[in-house]
Amino acid sequence: MTNEHLANERTLLAWVRTAIGVMAFGFVVVKFSLFLRQMAAITGIQATVTDYGVSGPLGILLVVVGLCSLLFGTWRYYQTDRRLKMGEYRHDSRILYAFIILLLILSIVVIVYLVRIT
Repeated sequence: MTNEHLANERTLLAWVRTAIGVMAFGFVVVKFSLFLRQMAAITGIQATVTDYGVSGPLGILLVVVGLCSLLFGTWRYYQTDRRLKMGEYRHDSRILYAFIILLLILSIVVIVYLVRIT
């Protein structure tokens, strides 16, 4: 029982790391246009970056996905802990696949955005 509990805690910590990473990336995306404007000002090159554009909403969406990842990981930890204590744990990966698909879609959107501004 102890090994299962420790594995459950490691999984929760992995969700926390994922949430922090996705939220940090969202923050960077939000600040990306500001960085481009500052670099243009430093180098003297005329910037064609809009004031807000797509980077703001996209970055905010990534932060929301990170928050959802944190909430889901915590919920899954408690569900698994309860089922382990009751002795009736059954593995189900469907929601994990949904989260992976969501991150893949967001990754494609970020790639398309970066390709369009370069």
